Amino acid sequence: MADLPTEVTRVEVAGRTLRLTSLSKILYPATETTKGEVLNYYATVAPVLLPQLAGRPVTRVRWPHGVADQSFFEKNLPSGAPSWLPRVQVSDVTYPLVEDLAQLTYLINLNALELHVPQWTVVAGEPQHPDRLVIDLDPGAPAGLRECAQVALLVRERLGALGLDLVPVTSGSKGMQLYARLGGDLSSDQVRDLVAQLAQELTRAHPDLIVWKMTKSLRPGKIFLDWSQNVAAKTTICPYSLRGKELPYAATPRTWDEVESGAVTAAGRPGTLEQVLLEDVPGRLARYGDLMAALT
Repeated sequence: MADLPTEVTRVEVAGRTLRLTSLSKILYPATETTKGEVLNYYATVAPVLLPQLAGRPVTRVRWPHGVADQSFFEKNLPSGAPSWLPRVQVSDVTYPLVEDLAQLTYLINLNALELHVPQWTVVAGEPQHPDRLVIDLDPGAPAGLRECAQVALLVRERLGALGLDLVPVTSGSKGMQLYARLGGDLSSDQVRDLVAQLAQELTRAHPDLIVWKMTKSLRPGKIFLDWSQNVAAKTTICPYSLRGKELPYAATPRTWDEVESGAVTAAGRPGTLEQVLLEDVPGRLARYGDLMAALT
């Protein structure tokens, strides 16, 4: 049987004409979420997502046939990328940059569900010192978001004493990230060392809840406080990015009231903190606004 012709839709986006393909393709079989719905999500959150991508080399994770099939990381500029897609060379890799909705839409149309970025930006082609700190809270089963929330409150107290205000983000996967804005006067290595020291201090104070070493055998039932995400070569899922999981979850900024509620257990029931589905993000933006705005 001959292959069916590729479905092509031409649209105008931010002054560019784009060829969007296979909009009816199902990318999340469990929810029958289509590529068109994914593109619509990214267009909806673009006003808050683009500031998080601005000036940062963008690594993508692509699922050509949806999340039930194989994926691959892509750092380099996509083959055949248009000349209007900005780019920057870092070491031996030419990364795309994303500055507007047309550029974002071009990458998402390639089935790039996940967008990952470093904690530093480039200016005039040169990487700068990090402008934010990130702490990744990774739960080892059976620990989950309740334990992540408990650790997040401990980190907030500790870094708050240093004058750092944190923004919590449920990752759309298992855990949570905590972000703080930096002044750009510390190198990536210095930020890494600061967070590693914090992780060690909190592990000593709360050995039944937190672990700072990467050794997997130490992590069941505890939260790995991952300090290594601040290494210059590392990237982290961008806030508001979708995740390539069974369900279409998004990395979603949260309020501290939500984190506090999620850290407690009432009458033996688990905490109330859960990952956020893509259809729930627009309503949260209408209710809370852009909770990441303090970092841009």
